[in-house]
Amino acid sequence: MFTKPTGCRIRWFLALHKGSIKGPQVARFIRVLKRHRRLPVILLMDRLPAHRSRVVMKAIEANKKWLRIEWLPPYAPELNPVELLWGHLDATSLANTPIENPMSLRRRVRSGVRSLRKREAVSRGFLKHTGLF
Repeated sequence: MFTKPTGCRIRWFLALHKGSIKGPQVARFIRVLKRHRRLPVILLMDRLPAHRSRVVMKAIEANKKWLRIEWLPPYAPELNPVELLWGHLDATSLANTPIENPMSLRRRVRSGVRSLRKREAVSRGFLKHTGLF
């Protein structure tokens, strides 16, 4: 059963992939997310075709005891806090630095997300800016 989110802690879970995201990768993300959760999770999803694929719908159904999906409108990047996260990373940890290879990019993204853990007000601001929370 889901209760109203307490807003005690915001955590970002990202999975980086080379190329476009497909349904099996989203389903795998849900399985990995389950290992990291302690309480029920609200996962915001946009209407990317991979998010609506048959394999993802099965994963959502299989995990409905702890996972609640909130669907964003079809095209509403201003409501998606992940868009704000990427904008922040572009302006901070990824700014003005050439990325030589995918592993370097992965390290810089992880470093940027890790730094947000110390500055929870920034993450909370991403959610507040959307007007959804």
